[in-house]
Amino acid sequence: MQNIIITLDGPAASGKSTVSKAISARLGLIHVDSGALYRIVTYLALQENVDTSSPEALAAFAPKCAGAVEFVVRNGRVAYDVGGAELGDKIRTPEINKHVSPVSVSPEVRALVTGWLRSMRTLGNLVVEGRDIGSVVFPDSPFRFYLDADADERARRRLKEDIAKGFAKADAQDAVKASLLNRDKIDSSRKTAPLTIPEGAFVVDTTPLTIEEVVATILEKINNR
Repeated sequence: MQNIIITLDGPAASGKSTVSKAISARLGLIHVDSGALYRIVTYLALQENVDTSSPEALAAFAPKCAGAVEFVVRNGRVAYDVGGAELGDKIRTPEINKHVSPVSVSPEVRALVTGWLRSMRTLGNLVVEGRDIGSVVFPDSPFRFYLDADADERARRRLKEDIAKGFAKADAQDAVKASLLNRDKIDSSRKTAPLTIPEGAFVVDTTPLTIEEVVATILEKINNR
C-alpha cells in the first residue's frame, strides 16, 4: 500500500505553511516545505556566482546540486541539511526573495526539485506544501488542496512576517503587495509546472478564515475521503 500524501498548493502568503504544519501535527504526518528547496538552490547558485537571470547558466548548474542536500526527518518535518547543517533564515532573506523566482522558473531546477520531492515517499506519510505539488509532483494523491486569499490580505500577512524578521517596515505593504503580485505572475505564466489549481483539488479561500477554521475544513474533507 502506498503511503499517504496530502498536498497543499497556492500562491505566496495564502496560508500554506501554517496550515500544512498544523495538518501534519494533527495527523502525525511528516511536513515537507517544497519552496525551501528552490530557495536552497537559489542560495547555492548565489554562493557560486551563477547568473540567475540566465536560463543556460541555471540549466548547467542544476545537476551540480543533486547531491548537495541531505533529507532528514527531524521534529515531524523533512529537514534539509546542506554541508551537515540547516541553512535556516539564510534562505529567507530579501536577496534570496529577489532571485528565487527566476531560479524556480528553470525547467532543470524544477526537474531536480521534483525528483527530490518524489524520493521523499520513502520517508513516510507526508503533507507537502508548494505550487505544483498536486498538479505535477503528486497528481495521483486523493488528498489535494489549493489555498488562496485576496492580494491585500496576503500582503498584510507577508508584511507581518517580514517585520517580525526585521526585513521590512510597517509602511511597506504596497511594496510587499507588488512583490507578491509579480511572483504570482511569474509562477502562473512559467512554461514548466505553472501555479494552477490541480484538477479535482478542493479549493479553500482563506481570506475570511482563521487558521483553525482552514485546518478544520481540510481535516473534514480528508476524513470524508
